Amino acid sequence: MSAKAKIDPLAEVASRYAVAITSAMEALIDPTSPNDPIAAQFQPDARELETALDELSDPIGDDAHTPVKGVVHRYPDRALLKLVHVCPVYCRFCFRREMVGPDGDGTLTGAELEAALSYIESQPSIWEVILTGGDPFLLSARRVREITARLAAIAHVKIIRWHTRIPAVDPMRVTPDLVEALRVEGATTYVVLHTNHVHELTDQARAAIARIVDSGVPMLSQTVLLRDVNDDVDTLEALMRALVEARVKPYYLHHLDKAPGTSHFRCTIERGQELAQALHERASGLAQPAYVLDIPGGHGKAPLAAQAVRETDDGYEVRDRDGVWRAYKE
Repeated sequence: MSAKAKIDPLAEVASRYAVAITSAMEALIDPTSPNDPIAAQFQPDARELETALDELSDPIGDDAHTPVKGVVHRYPDRALLKLVHVCPVYCRFCFRREMVGPDGDGTLTGAELEAALSYIESQPSIWEVILTGGDPFLLSARRVREITARLAAIAHVKIIRWHTRIPAVDPMRVTPDLVEALRVEGATTYVVLHTNHVHELTDQARAAIARIVDSGVPMLSQTVLLRDVNDDVDTLEALMRALVEARVKPYYLHHLDKAPGTSHFRCTIERGQELAQALHERASGLAQPAYVLDIPGGHGKAPLAAQAVRETDDGYEVRDRDGVWRAYKE
């Protein structure tokens, strides 16, 4: 290649970060729209090559809280178990983008999984285990059943939480066998769906969600606030209402983590607070996720919603749904 030859920037993105999209998501993309919310999430963008000075390869500090491979133990009562490091789709804003993908950290070996489970068993404070990765719903139903049973056999583990995008992005993978594998005697299972735009909740996605919920497994959701994807109240409201209608309780609205090459997706905290307040004013409490930030460096989550109470000389004032401060005395 001559010195003047140019490298295709999208090819360079693909060489640096994993790229994949399912047929279910690809079918939703409007090729005539320059701001399609599905394309923005999954199709590579040359702006990913721009790394801001404050962006980090491990933006939420997983490594600092990893006692054994595959386990992140940041909070006393819960731990992450990262079983796999591959996904059916790769979000262009992923905070683990330098760890996931075909060339990422890989699936835990048998010995590594045994070490991870032994660590969890040795920590009686761990009440909840969160299965993440990668997307753990890529595992076979047999493996899901085995891991669920192993965790439920640990006396102090009472909650097993699976984090996944698959019910939305690859809904046919949510088979009756997989759903049955999630349930186990001795522990309660939750499924948390990552979804960022109402377009993702197709009829097939809603049917996959129904298979899970109808089995008795409750579902929550988490959404990332993304500029030019969902950073307006109409879009957020439509998504949250659709989730509640599908029997999924909105759980978190995440302020975007500072992963490399993601600054074009980032909103300001002020904008996020405005949207959270506007959503509060317009929608039922069932449709309200908690707006949170994972503090860089591994210091945990911080709530970001604007303050609704303030102290006065003779008591307090609380802000109503219209933004008016009302006196309140104890």
